[in-house]
Amino acid sequence: MKVASLPENESARLSALASYQLMDSEQEQEYDDLAMLAAEICQTPVALITLIGAQRQWFKSRYGTELTENHRDYTFCSHAIIDDQEIMIVSDATEDSRFFDNPMVTQHKVVFYAGVPLVNPDGYALGSICVIGNEKKQLNDSQIRALKILGRQALQLIELRKKVYEYEEVNKALEESNRLVRKFAERVAHDIKNPLGNIMLTAQALRSKAEKAGHDGYYRFIDISLNSAKKLVDYVNELLRDTKNSTGVGEVKKVFSLTHLLEEVTSMLTIPENCKLQLPLDAEICSSRIALEQILLNLLSNAIRYNDKILPEIKIQFEQTAEGYNFVVRDNGIGMSAEVLNNIFEHGYCSGVFDRFSNIGNGIGLGTVKSQVERLHGSIEVESTMGVGSTFFLYLPK
Repeated sequence: MKVASLPENESARLSALASYQLMDSEQEQEYDDLAMLAAEICQTPVALITLIGAQRQWFKSRYGTELTENHRDYTFCSHAIIDDQEIMIVSDATEDSRFFDNPMVTQHKVVFYAGVPLVNPDGYALGSICVIGNEKKQLNDSQIRALKILGRQALQLIELRKKVYEYEEVNKALEESNRLVRKFAERVAHDIKNPLGNIMLTAQALRSKAEKAGHDGYYRFIDISLNSAKKLVDYVNELLRDTKNSTGVGEVKKVFSLTHLLEEVTSMLTIPENCKLQLPLDAEICSSRIALEQILLNLLSNAIRYNDKILPEIKIQFEQTAEGYNFVVRDNGIGMSAEVLNNIFEHGYCSGVFDRFSNIGNGIGLGTVKSQVERLHGSIEVESTMGVGSTFFLYLPK
C-alpha cells in the first residue's frame, strides 16, 4: 500500500481547513443532496463529501455507507488532493499499485473510485467529492463533467457556510462592542477632556514661567506632566474613535515600531534613577498601538510602584513568531500572594497592598490590561513569588 505524500502546503492547508469550522459539524441536507446526486449520476452505490484532516478523513456527507471517517493513510482522497488533475479516477483498485493491498480494497471491497478535489479560492485542497463502487468501472464524459460540477457546488456550499460563520462572528463582535460602549460611557464620559485641558494649560503656563525665570531644572518635570496630559487626551480620543468605528470591532491594526512605543510609555513614567530597565531590540509590530501602549504602561507602572528593592530591576523581553507576538515583563518587586494572583485581573479587585508611595491601588489597571488583551484576542498570564518578584507573559496574535 502506498501512503499519499503530504501536500507541500500541508500546514497552511490544515489552517485553511480549520477556518471553515466544518470538521465534525452536524449533518446538513444540502450536502447530502449533492452526495446522492453524485451516486445516481455516476451509478455507484456510495458517494462521499470528505474533508481531510491531519490524521483522518471525515465525511461531511455520506451516501450508501454508515462509515463516518477513516484513517488518512487508507484514503484514496489523500491521493486525489495531491493529483494535478481536476479528477482522479481509479477504474480497478485491485490492479493499481497504490491501492491493491489497501484495507479499503482488501476488507471493504472498494474497486472503483472517482474523486474531484475541493480546492478553495486560495488554492488549498480541503477534501473531495467522490463516488465509490465495488466493481470495475469507467465514467463517461457526461458523468465526469457532472461530477466536476457537483464538486464546484459542494465548494460553494462550503464557502457560503464560512461566510455565514464569519457574519455570526462579526455580529457577536458588534454586540460586544455595544456592551463596551456602554461600559466606556459609564467610566469615562466625554467631559473628562475638560480637566485634562486645564492640566495642559496649567503645565504650559508653568513651563513658560520657568523659561523666563531660567529654572531649567523644572523643565523635565513640567514636560512629563504636559506629555502625560497630552497622552491622556490621545487615549480618550482614540477610545472614542474605537467606539464609533463602523465595524464595531475596535481599532484597525497598524504597523509601528516597538522601540518608539516603549519610548512613549517610559516618558510617561517616573522611573527611579537607580532602576535597571532592560528593553528589547526594535521590531515592527502590526496591532492596536493604543491598546498595547495601555497594556505596557500599566504593567511597567506596577513594576515600578510595587518594588521595594534598593536596586529595582525591570526587564521586557520580546519574541515574534509566525502566529503572533510574545512579551515577557519581569521585575524583582514585592511579588504577590496566591490569593492576589487568583484575582489580580478582576476589574475593581483591590489587594490592599501599599505601593512604594504608600498608596493602595484601585483595581482598575490590571483589569484594563485584561480587557484590552481580550479585545485583541490575546492572552496574559502571571507568575509571582513573594519577596522575589513577578513575571507577566503576554501573547497577542497577528
